[in-house]
Amino acid sequence: MIQRGLTLGFERVAAWSRLLDEINVFPVADGDTGRNLFVSLSPLRLLDQGREKTVHSLLMSARGNSGNIAARFFSRFIEADSIDVIPEATRRARDAAWKAVHDPVPGTMLTVLDELASVLTAETFRLNGRSATDLISHLEKTVRSTPDLLPKLKSAGVVDAGALGMYIFFEGFFVSLAGMSLQFQPVTTLFKNMLTVSDAFGQEVEEEGYCVDTVVQLTSGSQGNLNGLSSPLESVLVLPHDDFLKVHFHTTDRDGVRQEISALGEIVTWSDDDLRTQTAHFRRRKTSGCIHIMTDAAGSVTREDADTYGLTLLDSYITVGDRSLPETLLAPSELYRCMRQGVKVSTSQASVFERHQHYQSVMTQHDRVLYLCVGSVYTGNYDVAAKWKETNDPDDRLTVMDTAAASGRLGTIAILTARFATRTDDPDRVIAFARRAVDACEEYVFLDRLQYLAAGGRLSKTSAFLGDMLHMKPIISPLAEGAKKVGVVKNQGDQMRFAIQKIEASIPGNASAFIMLEYSDNRTWVEETVIDAIKGLYPLAEIVVKPLSLTSGAHMGPGTWALAFLPWEAEAFDKG
Repeated sequence: MIQRGLTLGFERVAAWSRLLDEINVFPVADGDTGRNLFVSLSPLRLLDQGREKTVHSLLMSARGNSGNIAARFFSRFIEADSIDVIPEATRRARDAAWKAVHDPVPGTMLTVLDELASVLTAETFRLNGRSATDLISHLEKTVRSTPDLLPKLKSAGVVDAGALGMYIFFEGFFVSLAGMSLQFQPVTTLFKNMLTVSDAFGQEVEEEGYCVDTVVQLTSGSQGNLNGLSSPLESVLVLPHDDFLKVHFHTTDRDGVRQEISALGEIVTWSDDDLRTQTAHFRRRKTSGCIHIMTDAAGSVTREDADTYGLTLLDSYITVGDRSLPETLLAPSELYRCMRQGVKVSTSQASVFERHQHYQSVMTQHDRVLYLCVGSVYTGNYDVAAKWKETNDPDDRLTVMDTAAASGRLGTIAILTARFATRTDDPDRVIAFARRAVDACEEYVFLDRLQYLAAGGRLSKTSAFLGDMLHMKPIISPLAEGAKKVGVVKNQGDQMRFAIQKIEASIPGNASAFIMLEYSDNRTWVEETVIDAIKGLYPLAEIVVKPLSLTSGAHMGPGTWALAFLPWEAEAFDKG
């Protein structure tokens, strides 16, 4: 029961994470609170692997201020193995979260955790439908109060993103525990007029430095004391676990701090985000078309593309060993490194509940939505969305389109459709554009080895072994009926010749076509060899290079690359 509640809470945060990014102004207006909570709390989906492994996964996954605070809280909160001990577990978890922050500030998620612990530890609290409703209402008021506690929020005209994230989580958690109906009033309705950053706030001075997350395995005798560091740190959070130390901080001296921290022990992980870049990106207004485009991350579309073109991405999950992460938040280099090392890799869909929450989220934020769905032969996403629409879209504002596509073909269709949506004020013309793009777009995927298809059960191990021995490199094309083998070659040179033949058969040399090249762990080769060959043939074409979707990469493996193209650009279609 508790595990189901934790999973539902996480899935609600996942569905509303984009909105949390859009209102993230404290402590830095870098627009990543939703992303950080999404990736940091993803280990809660795998509680069945045991508490100790989950705690370690929370430590390794935690990112950003909000993600690290939440990870520290849930590391203690999941000690609760029954409803009766939830109040005491909440109190201990709240205390641990506060202690992890070097300079805790009211008006953030810490205040929500305070109020949660206060209500649950009251002698009169007994969990039932009425008490759960009252608790949720109390947390809602707490989130509403955050602008009164933090002047930066008041100036921006929004509630705290981390506080709202915790409200979203615990609404799902306690509704589930109390056995109530899983019908939720949209966040956009509950916090109306408190979810849009004011135009004036966007003129703030850019932040300097880096936002760093690192895990250090302490050497014997090391206390993990950061007080001796010579470089000044801000927004510091410290999460100890066994002989590991997870540290989050902001600094202007990234390299110097890394060198000093390495004296404490072995740096296991290190990631840093440039705050100048993030804050500048946050201030830029998002692209807004006449119809909002939603698509599956199984298309080769990155989170950066989603921000640039105003897309909503629906993630699947990639499980690598005992870690499971949203596919757009797993580093491709980590996936392919693990695959080469023989680590077990698998993929899974988001739950039906999580997908439903995504649909509700976009439909309450946009007047019209076009969902360009991964081909129905590959997943059940189209059927799930179509059934949700029947019950929840009486005004026919949502269009669900089975693109019969995946990976780069889906990504090409989605990106160009989102662009076209900014060039017209007629949603129906955008839908017509998407349908023609589905018919015209082609993709060819070039595999290096067959062993990864065999590992995923898509090919017999004997066939893979024989194929690899004979240096067979299959070429497949994602079509409506599934991934079809369209050729077999022996080396990269043959792959290139096949690719150019297919392009030349569809695109005149003087065409202003759109061509997407996708890489796995071979980015340099794609950018230096493939792109030069194609540029020479199509000087007027727009050629973009993207990472192969990790859903595809997890099945096709390292060394894979792909080519997707549309023979005409948006302006040409519009005139035709």
